[in-house]
Amino acid sequence: MEQKKYFFAVDLGATSGRTIIGSIAEGKFDLEEVTRFPNNLIEQGGHYYWDIYALYFEIIRGLKEVARRGLEITSIGIDTWGVDFVFIGEDGAILRNPRAYRDPVTFDAMDDYLAHVISKKEVYDITGIQFINFNSIFQLYAMRREQNTALQHASKILFVPDALSWMLTGNEVCEYTIASTSQLLDPRTKQLDERLLQSLGLSRPKFGKMVQPGTCIGVLTDEVQCLTGLGPVPVIAVAGHDTASAVAAVPARDEKFAYLSSGTWSLMGIETKDAIISDLSYERNFTNEGGIEGTIRFLKNICGMWLYERCRLEWPDEVRKLSHPELQGQAMTVEPFRSIINPDDPAFAAPASMIGAIQKYCRETNQHVPETPAEICRCIFDSLALRYRQVFHWMQEFAPFRLETLHIIGGGSLNKYLNQFTANSTGATVLAGPQECTAIGNIMMQAKTAHLVKDIWEMRAIIANSIEMVKYEPADKALWDAAFDKYLSIVNKR
Repeated sequence: MEQKKYFFAVDLGATSGRTIIGSIAEGKFDLEEVTRFPNNLIEQGGHYYWDIYALYFEIIRGLKEVARRGLEITSIGIDTWGVDFVFIGEDGAILRNPRAYRDPVTFDAMDDYLAHVISKKEVYDITGIQFINFNSIFQLYAMRREQNTALQHASKILFVPDALSWMLTGNEVCEYTIASTSQLLDPRTKQLDERLLQSLGLSRPKFGKMVQPGTCIGVLTDEVQCLTGLGPVPVIAVAGHDTASAVAAVPARDEKFAYLSSGTWSLMGIETKDAIISDLSYERNFTNEGGIEGTIRFLKNICGMWLYERCRLEWPDEVRKLSHPELQGQAMTVEPFRSIINPDDPAFAAPASMIGAIQKYCRETNQHVPETPAEICRCIFDSLALRYRQVFHWMQEFAPFRLETLHIIGGGSLNKYLNQFTANSTGATVLAGPQECTAIGNIMMQAKTAHLVKDIWEMRAIIANSIEMVKYEPADKALWDAAFDKYLSIVNKR
C-alpha cells in the first residue's frame, strides 16, 4: 500500500486562521484541523495593524503540535488574504507591524494617485486589476504621502505570506499570485511593473525574487527547528493568495467552467491562459489575478453573504438563535421577487444598519419594503442570484470558450437555496463543493511540488474523487427571466 504523505497548511483569513494537516494516498486526500485562532485587528494611533508576531507564534504552535504527534510532514505552505505587506529593515528585523487594508489612510489615496500621478486607464492597461482603494499600490502611495518612516527605511517589502515564509526560512521571495493582488504587477510579463514602482519612489530590488507557486523557498531555520522539534522541513510557495488556492481546488473536469467562491464576499470568474484587458473589462471593472501554473484568474468581486451576515447581527435574539437552514427555510415561504436590490450598490458597503439600507433602497425604488427577517432574507437571496446571472453572462462574453458549468466553492457551497437560485437564474448547471477549498488548494500545491501529482488537472481529479459534489439543474426559466428584467429596470435607474 502506498505510504501516506502529510502536508502542513497555514490558512490565514482577515478574522481568523488555522493550521491543517493534509494527507494524500490512493488517489484521495484527507484534512484535519490542527489549531484555530483569531487574527485580531489592532487599532492604535488612528491606524489599523495586523499582529505579524502573533501569526508567527500560531504557526509555531501548530508545528509544535505536529511534532508532538510524531507526524513527519513533507512540507509547509502558507496562504493569506491579499494586498497587505511587511517592511523589513537593513538589519533583517521587521520595522513595525504591517498596516491592515482597512486602515483609513487609504480612503482618498486612490483618487489622489489617479488624479495626480498616473491615470486610471493607464494603470488598468498595465495591470488589468480592478480598482479598490486598499490595493497595495494605493497603500504605498498613502504611506509615502504621509512620510511613513517604516517605508522610508525598508530594505525589503514582503507580502504577508512571503513575510511569514521568510520568518520560517530566512529567505525572501515575491510569490506570483499574492503579488498580483497589489495592482503593481503586469499579468503579461508576470513581473512587477517598473513604471508603477517608480511612481511610488520604489525600485524592483525592494521586493523579493518573483517565484511561481510550487517553488521551494527554503527549509526551516535552525531556530525554528529548535522551537518546534522538527527537522529541516521545506517551506513551499503555494498559491499565497487564498483565493488563488481556492480556485486551484475547483474540481472541474476541463477548462469550460466558471467558479463562484462564495462566502462573505463572492468572487465569480474563469481561468484563462492570458490576461483579458480591454475597454469592456475596464468599464465593467473585472480583474486579472494570478493563478497556479501561470494561469490568470479573470474575475469580478460581488458582495456576497455580507448582506445576510450584517442583517443577522441586527435581528433579535430569537431570530439569531435560529440555525441558518431554519431561517433560510422560512425565507422560502415568502413570495419571490417582491423586493430586489443591487447587492453591489454603494449603499450596502458599510451602512450603520444593513436592514435600514435594504429597506431604504426598496422604498426609493418604489418596491415592497421588506420588514420580517424572512422577507429580508428572501430579498437578499433573490438579488444575489440575479446579480450572479448578470456577471455570469458578462463572463460568457469574455470567455474564449462556452461556459458549461458553474462550480460553487467555499462556505457558501452549503447554502442549498442560494445554489438552486443561482442555477435557475444563470441557466447553468451548478456543482457545489468543496467547502474547505482554500486549505485543499494549499495542500494539493504542496503535493504537486512533492511529485505526487503532475498538474492542475490531476489535482482536480483527486479532489473530485475525494468529495461529494451536489448538482443543481436550472428550473423555472420564464419566472427567472421575468425577474431579471425587473432587476435590470431597478438597478439601471440608480
